[in-house]
Amino acid sequence: MESISRMSSMLETARDLTLEAAQSAGTARSLNTRLSRDLPFLQVKKLLDSRNDREILDGLRRVISMMYRSKLCLPYFSSVVKNVASPNIEIKKLVYIFLLHYAESEPDLALLSINTIQKSLTDQNPQVRAMALRVMSGIRVPVISQIVSLAIKRGCGDMSPYVRKAAAFAIPKCYKLDPNTMPQLLDYLATLLGDKQYYVAGSAVTAFLDICPDRVDLIHKHYRSLVRKLVDMDEWSQLATLRLMSIYARKCLPRRTAKMKKSKTRGFYDDDASDEEDSPGEEVQILDPDLEMFLKACRSLLHSRNSSVIVSVARCFLDLGTSDYIDSAIGPLVALLRSSQDIQQVALYNIVDVCLARPERFVCYANHFLVHATDSFDVARLKFEIWTLIYPHCEPHIRDMILCELEHFTRALNPQIVQESVRAIGRCAQSDSNASARCLKLLLEQVSSIDGNLAAESLTVIRHLIQQDPQSHIKTVIRLAKNLDTTPNPEARATIIWLVGEFAAIDDENNIAPDVLRILAKGFAGESEPAKLQTVLLAAKVYLHHLHRIREQNLQSLQPPSTYQEEPFHLDSDEPLDPFATSSPPRTQPSIEPSNLDHPIPKLWTYILLLARYDTSYDLRDRTRTYRALLADPSSTQLASLLLLAPKPVPHAPSPSENRKGLPLGSTSLILGMKVGVGTGLELPEWVKEGEEPDAGVRDEVGAGREVAGGERPAGEALDKALRVEREREKGKGTVVGKSLEDWLDEEEKEGGSADETETDESSEYEEITESEDEEEEQDEEENEDEGKSLVSR
Repeated sequence: MESISRMSSMLETARDLTLEAAQSAGTARSLNTRLSRDLPFLQVKKLLDSRNDREILDGLRRVISMMYRSKLCLPYFSSVVKNVASPNIEIKKLVYIFLLHYAESEPDLALLSINTIQKSLTDQNPQVRAMALRVMSGIRVPVISQIVSLAIKRGCGDMSPYVRKAAAFAIPKCYKLDPNTMPQLLDYLATLLGDKQYYVAGSAVTAFLDICPDRVDLIHKHYRSLVRKLVDMDEWSQLATLRLMSIYARKCLPRRTAKMKKSKTRGFYDDDASDEEDSPGEEVQILDPDLEMFLKACRSLLHSRNSSVIVSVARCFLDLGTSDYIDSAIGPLVALLRSSQDIQQVALYNIVDVCLARPERFVCYANHFLVHATDSFDVARLKFEIWTLIYPHCEPHIRDMILCELEHFTRALNPQIVQESVRAIGRCAQSDSNASARCLKLLLEQVSSIDGNLAAESLTVIRHLIQQDPQSHIKTVIRLAKNLDTTPNPEARATIIWLVGEFAAIDDENNIAPDVLRILAKGFAGESEPAKLQTVLLAAKVYLHHLHRIREQNLQSLQPPSTYQEEPFHLDSDEPLDPFATSSPPRTQPSIEPSNLDHPIPKLWTYILLLARYDTSYDLRDRTRTYRALLADPSSTQLASLLLLAPKPVPHAPSPSENRKGLPLGSTSLILGMKVGVGTGLELPEWVKEGEEPDAGVRDEVGAGREVAGGERPAGEALDKALRVEREREKGKGTVVGKSLEDWLDEEEKEGGSADETETDESSEYEEITESEDEEEEQDEEENEDEGKSLVSR
C-alpha cells in the first residue's frame, strides 16, 4: 500500500510540473502576441506612469518592441526616462536601452537623467554600477565628457572586475566624445593594462588599439603579464592581444640572424692529420627571449574553438616566427575544413597563402583536400590549387591520386570545374617534367570532346606544354591539325591554327602548314573572327618561309666555285699602293627574283589577302594591310622575319593566388585578391633595426618572480620555501637531515658521556649572562641621572 501511495504522489507531482511548464509556455506565447499588438498612446503612457512594477515592465516592453520595429517612440521619452530611478534592475535595463537609442536626438531630456545614473555608480550591485557606466559613456552628448571621464576613473578603482571591464570599454567612447581627454584616458588605460584579472586586461588591450595603437611605451612593463594572460582571455581579447603583440614585437624586438657552420663528418678510416673543411655557413634566425615567450604562448591557442583565433596565430607565426612555428600551425588550419562551407572557403584562402610559403608541409594532408559533391565551385577551385602547389613534393602514389582526381573532374557537369581541372593538370605538368607526357595524354583525350569550352581550355594548356619542348611534339601538332574538321569551338580552332603556323618552318616531309592553309582558305568566309585572324597570320608565315627558301635556292645557284687563291703582296713591286683597293676580286651580289607565280603558295597568299580585304571586321582588315606591307618586297624580309618569326618565350602559368602574396593572413584583401581601401588594417611595421630597440630591462615587472597573476604565491612554491627554511634552521643547530637509526644511537651515547661537560658549560654561561646584565643596569641608571640633571637645568 505504501508503494502505491508513493507512486500516486509522484504522479501528482509530475502532473503539477507539467501543468506549470505548459502554463509558462502559454504565458510566453501570449506575451509575444500581446507585444506584437500596438496599444493606443494614452494606454501605453498610463502603463509607464503606473506605480506597479509589473505594469511599468509591460509598458517598457511594448515601447522597446515598437522601437526595434522602427516606429516613432520619442513621445514616450519623458515617461520612460523618469523610471531610471526605479530599484528594479529589469526596469533599469529597459530604460537604459531606450536612453542609449534616443539620447542623441533628445540631448536635453537625456541630461536630466545623468544625476540618477551617477547615483547608480555607487550602488551595491556591481552589475548596476557597470550598467550605469556603460550607459553614461554611451550617451553621445559632448557636454558630459568630463563627467564620463570621472566615472571611468571611479570604475578603474572599483573592487569588482566586472565594473573595471566596463570602464575599459568606456574609454574609446569617451575619447570619441571629446579627444581632449586623451591624457586622462591614457592614465586610466595604463592602470587597466596592469590589472590582475585577464578579462579586464583583455578589454584594456582592445581600448588601447582603438585610441593609441602607436604608444608601445605603455606596453613595456605589462608585456610579459599580458602574454601570460593570453590563454585565459576570451576570443575577442585574444585577437586584440595577438594584434598588439605582433606590432610590439616588430617595433621593440629586433630580428637577429646568425651563421651556423656545418662541419663535414670525418670517416672512420680518415687520416686524423688531414685538414677538415667546413661547409659555408647557413643563416639561422635567432629569436629574442621575449618574442619566443610570446610565440610559445600562442601555440596553446591553436586548440581554440574559434577559427579566427587559429588564423591569427598562424599569421603571427608567419610574420614573426621561424619555420618550426609555421609548421605547427598547418594542422589546425587544415582542421578548419571540417567547418561549414563559408568558414571552409575562408580557411582555404588562408591555407593557400601558407602553402605558397611551405608547400612541402601540406603533402601529408593531401587527402584532406579531396573535392566532395557538396563543395561549391570556389572551394573546389582552391583545393585544385593546393594540389598543384604540393604536386612536385609528393610521393608517386600521391601524384597518381591527384592526376586521377583531376581527370575525373574533367567529366564533371559544371563547366567551371571542368576548366579549372584542365588548368590544374597543365600546372602539374609544368611543375614536373616527368609527368608532362601523362598530362599531355589526358589533355589530348579532351580535344575531341563535345564540350567546346573543355576543348578550348585543353588546347590552351597543350599549347603551353608544346612550347616548352617544340621539337619533340611535331607529331602532336599533326594530330591536332587532323581535328580541325571536328572542332567547332572558335578559340580551339584558333589555337590549332597558331600551333600549325609555329611549325611552318620544318622540313617538307612533315610540313603540313601549306596544306592546312589550303583547307582553311576554302571555308574562310564562314570562320569566326579569331580563326580568321590566325588564318591570315598562318598565310603570312607560310609565304615568308617560302620566300626564305627561294632566297636560299638563288644563293646556292649563284655561289661561284671556291677556286680563287689570294695572291701574295710584295713590298718591292712597282705598282702604286691604293688604300681603298681590295685584295680579293669583286664578287657579284646575287639578285633575288620574285617568286614564281605558278607556285601555289603565292596564289594562296594573294587569295587570302583578297578575302580579308573585304571582310566586315576592321581589325582583320588592318592586320592584313600590315602583313601585306611587310611582305610587299620579296627581297627585303628582315623586318617581317623579326615580327612574325621571333622566338616566343616559354609560357608559365603561375598559381592563381600568386597575386595574393604579401597580403595579411585573415584579411578581407586576401579573400578578394586585392587591397581594399587605404589599407587592410593588419599591416605590420618593419622590424626595428638592431641597436635601436629599447632595453630589455623596460619589460621587467615590478616584483617579478614574487607574485603571480592571482596576487598569491602558489602552494608548491610556498612549501618549497618552507622546506628550505627548515633545512637551514636545522643546519644552524648542527643537526643533519636524513640520518639513519645508527647515527641517532651514536649521538645519544655521546650526549650521555658529555653530560657533565654541558652542565659546567651552562653554569659558566649563566654567570657571564648575569654579569653582562648588571653592567647594562648600571649604564641605564647613569643615563637616567644625566637626563634628570639636564631637565632641571632647563
